[in-house]
Amino acid sequence: MRQAPIARWWRAAEGHSVVCDLCPRHCHIPDGGCGYCAVRENRGGTLYALAYGLPASIAIDPIEKKPLARFMPRTRTLSFGTFGCNLGCVFCQNDSLSRGRYPEGFAEEIPPEKIIEAARLHQCPSISYTYNEPTVFAEYAMDIAQLARRNGIKNVLVSNGYISEAAAADLYPLIDAANIDMKGFSESFYHEMCAASLQPVLDSLCRLYRLGVHLEITTLVIPGKNDNPEELTAWIQWVKENLDLTVPLHFTAYHPAYLCHIPPTSPQTLYAIRDLATGLGCQNVLLGNIARI
Repeated sequence: MRQAPIARWWRAAEGHSVVCDLCPRHCHIPDGGCGYCAVRENRGGTLYALAYGLPASIAIDPIEKKPLARFMPRTRTLSFGTFGCNLGCVFCQNDSLSRGRYPEGFAEEIPPEKIIEAARLHQCPSISYTYNEPTVFAEYAMDIAQLARRNGIKNVLVSNGYISEAAAADLYPLIDAANIDMKGFSESFYHEMCAASLQPVLDSLCRLYRLGVHLEITTLVIPGKNDNPEELTAWIQWVKENLDLTVPLHFTAYHPAYLCHIPPTSPQTLYAIRDLATGLGCQNVLLGNIARI
């Protein structure tokens, strides 16, 4: 068995169990068990970060693919992710990673220094923590981000924003730009479709905004679930009151995936959302997963 590094943000509990404080789930993990994300394991009363140093996917992407429309445009970013996620979205568009697990003897470890070397070799001015949920490999992301800062490389976070205050206080100050998923502007949507809750995501958006991180927000629009005009109007009002209407808002077409078989989002639905948002004063509304118009 690989000797993974000891995790951060956890505490001992009764017997040899532990409580993971990385995200709002605060998983109570028995000896030999993993948290909800499947990549934080209790071994003998100590929590280990299984994903540290083990990217499951790595590539060079245009920054616009994150998507970031207003940060370092037309540049390339070294992107990577691991296995694991702390949400349970039934519509997950990347479940092979989010719900995947590391097989025994998985690939050679890639320490933070090697990620920096790769970014420099391929002339990428930024590194993106993406593909799965970066919160679950926050220790790895932080170590890379600190080295990136020292080497003049920007750090990009593509995240669901479902993170504890303690972990966010450590990770978010290292981030230069973030695209956060706002899945749906209601607690009922998060509960039904993501096995989670909305408020921690809103807290993350506020924290990133206050830190001065370049912030963009994406909503995957699912017909009949999060495309209600009244709910979208309330969401934009929240952005106006807590952030500002210059923050780029991405509305992206959903396609059936994982456990969700609702028909795909029509272009007309996205056009109507764009008209609604711009009519309410949003200055940067972008549509995704449809032909450019």
